Amino acid sequence: MTYSISDLEQLSGIHVDTIRIWERRYQALEPMRTAGNTRLYNDRHLRRLLNIVSLNQSGMKISQVCALSDSELEKLLKKEIDYTISPDSTYEYYISQLLKFGLVYNELKFDKLISKCIVEHGMICTYKQVIYPMLVRLGLMWRSDQICPAQEHFLSHLIRQKIFAAIGKVNVKLKSTSSWLLFLPEDEDHDIGLLFAHYILKRHGQRVIFLGGKVPLESIKSAMAHNQCEHLLLFMVRSRSAQEAESYLNKLSTSFADSRIHLAGNGKLLNQVKLAENVNWFQSIEDFENTLTHLADVN
Repeated sequence: MTYSISDLEQLSGIHVDTIRIWERRYQALEPMRTAGNTRLYNDRHLRRLLNIVSLNQSGMKISQVCALSDSELEKLLKKEIDYTISPDSTYEYYISQLLKFGLVYNELKFDKLISKCIVEHGMICTYKQVIYPMLVRLGLMWRSDQICPAQEHFLSHLIRQKIFAAIGKVNVKLKSTSSWLLFLPEDEDHDIGLLFAHYILKRHGQRVIFLGGKVPLESIKSAMAHNQCEHLLLFMVRSRSAQEAESYLNKLSTSFADSRIHLAGNGKLLNQVKLAENVNWFQSIEDFENTLTHLADVN
């Protein structure tokens, strides 16, 4: 697949001008060129850029990261993948076997095994200890060119199906008069974390309005005009500049000043953002659950 430099900006969160500077100053990427001298990029370029961004955000100087060869980047990625190995052999068995079945498109065996895990450990534990670590490892495997997009999409689809099924099985018994609006910004579409939040909220007896991914700000305003939700919950996962993230969150804060805005996602990014008074960052699932417990006590 080929990409323009604008496509790379959207996918990496790095401004076009910054990509050009990294190319010129550090030889970060060597793009292809059209007959008209327009930059063109492929999947290898995209993976390299995402790896550069990740390592730079983790503390390495951009000059040092860009000087690394693709093979050196892959070695660092291999270490990151090793860090995702669970110290609990039972959970690691589920992670490795589910990946094995998913990568060969064996839906039947994948479904049977993840269903067994959910029965034995519950949906919340399965998400924390198996699904989330598996997704992290899957992303690292894609960045190291060990899997193709079709495999990632297939696995994500199976996981989404399981969470949808779990949501459908929750007996709706509203324990609170407050309501939650769940959405992703219009440049975000990875909604697995948001779906899991929907599941937790339903288990806690909260009223949920789920909008999903890629929701324009004007659509959020329209939904709020009809519902006046006390809480908004969004995820910001995609790499982007702290200034861009802060600007978007300030728009939400101003537009919905009477509501509490809850945020989750890319910790490396959010740690650099100054949050408005009515914006709260969930740094873990435990933070989220503790907030819901507190709200239940208040009500």
